[in-house]
Amino acid sequence: MIRRLLLGAILLSLDMAAQNKRSPIDKFRQLEEILPTPNEYRTASGAPGHKYWQQRADYDIDVELDDVNQQIIGRASINYHNNSPDALTYLWLQLDQNIWEPHSDTTLTETAPDWKKFPIGSFRRYMDDVFQGGYHIGPVKDAAGNELHKHINRTMMRVDLPAPLAPGKSFVFTVNWDYKINNSKRISGRTGAEFFPKDGNWIYEIAQWFPRMAAYNDVNGWQHKQFLGTGEFTLEFGDYKVRITAPNDHIVASTGVLQNPEQVLTAVQRQRLTTARTAKKPVMIVTGAEATANEKSKPAGKKTWIFHAENVRDFAFASSRKFAWDAQGHDAGGRIVMAMSYYPKEGNPLWERYSTHAIIHTLNIYSRYTFQYPYPIAISVNGPVGGMEYPMICFNGPRPKDDKTYSARTKYALISVVIHEVGHNYFPMIVNSDERQWTWLDEGINSFLQFLAESEWEGNYPSRRGEPAKIVEYMKGDSHDPIMTNSETIIDLGGNAYHKTATALNILRETVLGRERFDFAFKEYARRWMFKRPMPADLFRTMEDASGTDLDWFWRGWFYTNENVDISIDEVKLYSVDTQNPDVEKLITKKEKETEPVTLSAQRNKPLRKRVEDYPELIDFYNKYDEFTVLPSEKKAFEIWVKQFEEDERKLFDPSMNFYSVSLRNIGGLVMPVILAVEFNDGTREELRVAAEIWRRNNLQVEKIIATRKEIKSITLDPHLETADIDVSNNYWPRQAIKSKFQIFKEDRDKVNPMRELKDKEQPSGQN
Repeated sequence: MIRRLLLGAILLSLDMAAQNKRSPIDKFRQLEEILPTPNEYRTASGAPGHKYWQQRADYDIDVELDDVNQQIIGRASINYHNNSPDALTYLWLQLDQNIWEPHSDTTLTETAPDWKKFPIGSFRRYMDDVFQGGYHIGPVKDAAGNELHKHINRTMMRVDLPAPLAPGKSFVFTVNWDYKINNSKRISGRTGAEFFPKDGNWIYEIAQWFPRMAAYNDVNGWQHKQFLGTGEFTLEFGDYKVRITAPNDHIVASTGVLQNPEQVLTAVQRQRLTTARTAKKPVMIVTGAEATANEKSKPAGKKTWIFHAENVRDFAFASSRKFAWDAQGHDAGGRIVMAMSYYPKEGNPLWERYSTHAIIHTLNIYSRYTFQYPYPIAISVNGPVGGMEYPMICFNGPRPKDDKTYSARTKYALISVVIHEVGHNYFPMIVNSDERQWTWLDEGINSFLQFLAESEWEGNYPSRRGEPAKIVEYMKGDSHDPIMTNSETIIDLGGNAYHKTATALNILRETVLGRERFDFAFKEYARRWMFKRPMPADLFRTMEDASGTDLDWFWRGWFYTNENVDISIDEVKLYSVDTQNPDVEKLITKKEKETEPVTLSAQRNKPLRKRVEDYPELIDFYNKYDEFTVLPSEKKAFEIWVKQFEEDERKLFDPSMNFYSVSLRNIGGLVMPVILAVEFNDGTREELRVAAEIWRRNNLQVEKIIATRKEIKSITLDPHLETADIDVSNNYWPRQAIKSKFQIFKEDRDKVNPMRELKDKEQPSGQN
């Protein structure tokens, strides 16, 4: 039915109909009462303030890897610089290995699993031969050799100072320690050792291996939340000099630049490294054949590798006699960065083909969106850790099957995990966020950039995160938490901190701000907080400041609530202008009446004999009068009425203009931009993009007017699936049936390996 709309109403407003209500919650309320008050350390624009400060810790470490007993033995001298305006009477250090103590909080607070599927890792916690992990901490002494009082509180250690450490002063102290390395097959974690029964060798990926200074900052003071296994690390920048002693037949990969290649590498290996700096593709430093031969050797002693790293917040290394090693130089804005991969023969053919390429690809893409990679080294290591990041080095797990074939899933898992873990050099290794409190601030941002990098690897890359349609099931599920949830209390860490955050940022880029504004603002955030410690408010404020856009509604909805997107097209009404011109209006009314459907009763009554047919004298003027005849008085009244309008206003009398009122209902709670694809009867299409502010007066229901001379055939809401709408069945007018499939027999996709079935075992040349 076409509703006639009085011209006067049009002149008042076309887009304000039915928008005089507000729900109890103002979705566009500013975040001033939630975000911390700006100050001289952190400004209202999101930039570091003129008095911004952060602490520093420099390390000089000697460590030995005991390959017989799978043990770490270390000694560190730590120079702690107090750059804060506060005098400190004690220092806090992180003892992350203490999560492996039999009675750690991590163990004691673990809740019961699904009894139908009891994880073997959980089951081992109840066996008699429980892993006796954790630090053995020796005396802590000052530079003069005087013992300092220490207090160990689970995964944290307090060191009491002999006198307050004044602002601008430094304090040097030493600590000795040792601990057992976890066998990753039995107890998995972010660090560990992997044993290969066939050749009797180990791969060690060593991280969280030394007592590390806890962070002290202007927002939280000491960040000494206990490490329970999920919330990662919050650390200070510093310079590291580390001497790693390992069996003399081991190859060591590490954070930092190797200082003594003449003592630990052969002349051939050193020459290969020189060649690799300017090579067009990866060069083998230790070939697969050499690594295989090395596996059969017996160590004839020990060798010490010396590494130096400047301005890093952590340090990790890997060591094994099984490692093949390839490298290629990458031009990072005029500097050469050595991209290098270390892997056993079990990693090929995947690792030799993809790992170093993925490193360089990551540096290219991430640098474009943030800043040039500042470090001289970027390393990817294959070992027991599935995926973990540290400055200049990361650990990644995917491998092919024993017969050297691999599924597509494994191939892309390797490329993606290398991109992700190398990408962590940017967030949080350089943009140094608080991982212990906010997992999303590094994992989510990094997952978003990973999605951008994957999209430039090849067409139709099977990205797991980033596309809004892929977050729908999580958004409508029971484990859907606000993004601003502490790392240790998130129900679904992957869905929340990684997937939801990456999707939110992608929506912000593609749908809310557009690429140009988003990319400028995001790069500004990365630039401002390089080698500094941002908080969530600094990201929120910088993105608004640099984009020139109020985004408080977006942060509030996506980051502070567990609402979802579900917008429905409830109704579409068609209005046309009531011109009050009797010549026009009566003709329109006549045509409408002629096209009205004939009711069933009227159809059945039509053949019945009528009384006026038997008695013609009953017929009078009104039986012959045409109700659509225009009377002189009606014409005169129209002529008087129309004179009140100006000439330009009379253009609105065009009877061919249609006004479609689209009624939209916000079911999910999140206010979002409204994207409408309109298809007309003549086959043409138009797209209407409306900012989220359409919901500012009523975030429950709004009406949007579409004015057109064409007739609308259909309307689709969110046609490109860019808002993560959880129910697309109500996104159509007229309604459409939503196609879906069901399985009668469930298939195990992991068992489908086309490469194995088709005997395609192609390998790069020169590898085993």
